[in-house]
Amino acid sequence: MSTDSQAKLQKTLGPLMLWGLGVGYVISGMYFGWNLGLPQGGTLGMALATGIVILMYITFTFSYTELACSMPKAGGAFIYAHKALGPRWGFFGGMAQNIEFIFAPPAIAFAIGAYLDSIFPGHHALTFAVISYFIFTFINILGVKLAATFELFVTVIAVVGLLLFSSLSIPHFEWENFRQNALPNGYGGVFAALPFAIWFFLAIEGLANVAEETMNPQKNILLGFSSALITLVLLCILTYFSSIGIQGWEAIVYKSGSTELSDAPLPLALQQILGKNSDLLKVLVGIGLFGLIASFHGIILAAGRTTFEFGRMGYAPSFLGKIHPKYKTPALSLIVNMLIGIIALLTGKTGEIITIACFGALTLYFISMVSFFKLRKDSPTMPRPFKVMGYPYFPAIALILSLLCFISMAVYNPTLFIIYLFLLFIPFLGFELFIYQRNKEAFSIN
Repeated sequence: MSTDSQAKLQKTLGPLMLWGLGVGYVISGMYFGWNLGLPQGGTLGMALATGIVILMYITFTFSYTELACSMPKAGGAFIYAHKALGPRWGFFGGMAQNIEFIFAPPAIAFAIGAYLDSIFPGHHALTFAVISYFIFTFINILGVKLAATFELFVTVIAVVGLLLFSSLSIPHFEWENFRQNALPNGYGGVFAALPFAIWFFLAIEGLANVAEETMNPQKNILLGFSSALITLVLLCILTYFSSIGIQGWEAIVYKSGSTELSDAPLPLALQQILGKNSDLLKVLVGIGLFGLIASFHGIILAAGRTTFEFGRMGYAPSFLGKIHPKYKTPALSLIVNMLIGIIALLTGKTGEIITIACFGALTLYFISMVSFFKLRKDSPTMPRPFKVMGYPYFPAIALILSLLCFISMAVYNPTLFIIYLFLLFIPFLGFELFIYQRNKEAFSIN
């Protein structure tokens, strides 16, 4: 469907802001969530899963950059699938993207509560999480430049926090601890650990969703994606080795003296060095909160753009495609996403929410790479300011690995897979029956 010419986003973002957004979207994955894959994979299994995921993200990110530079629109994967594969596949691409970006923030909100609880024991973590939703949704409504500036600020602090953590923990690293119980469930644990390895990098593709608000997107999107990816791979490797090597992986998965899974692995690692009551520990945990806030705030920003484009293109109620007259931001989309996120938050299921978000991400990756090949074939003369290196191998590797990861996750998480299919197909039935069938002629592919 043709876009509303009045719904225009402002171009204010440069390469530094894009680096801050790209790293910020993802950096919470270094602070929590990935450790939940260790009971399945152990040190070796989780490392192998992470290696697979790093290869997938390197090949996917640069292939996705070609699409983003060619079509710098807020909808990202939704726009690419719409143009390459038609309205129905466009819906699936956009809906998968919405599921990823709407379900990731509640998982991060749980971690914010867990980190705060380690500083202020006895406080209600859920209350902190809900308040966080209101605060950061409001900041996003006030304007993208303010939101991106804040994101850059908290991201820099979060990166510094990881470097401080590593500087304290690396002197205590021992290979014997790192090798302890390295493969508790055999090589099958590699596949069970995949969603938590994906969490290390989940949502970096959100950079494409601010392409419409980027100055000179054909150049700056590439700079943003490549610099963010390099930063994240280095931080992932550093965090993984330095945290596990202190006392083994079990020490950063389970709270002391219990079998309860923890959403705060780095504080658990630091407790082995500094003790539970250390003032320095509290300072470092406070810095770690900036990492969680960076991703929480950043993904809320990206999610607002995906939902906005869904509404602007006519795939969802039109009010979602409206821009705030004063702040020029998708305020209504941001508010609707917040309400859905709070509902998910109330379930109290961090690992399950992470897995559903990963199902959405992998669907997005697969459809995007199919769209990539279709556009290369059908639209060879389309302007491509950046062309991915290693074509056709890079997009082919990304396509194959995203499909294999999706199948593996479905096998190891059958119940969550069924829930994900409901989240994907129930809205599609509504779209098919009440929007597409009544307005076929309006859904032009252009």
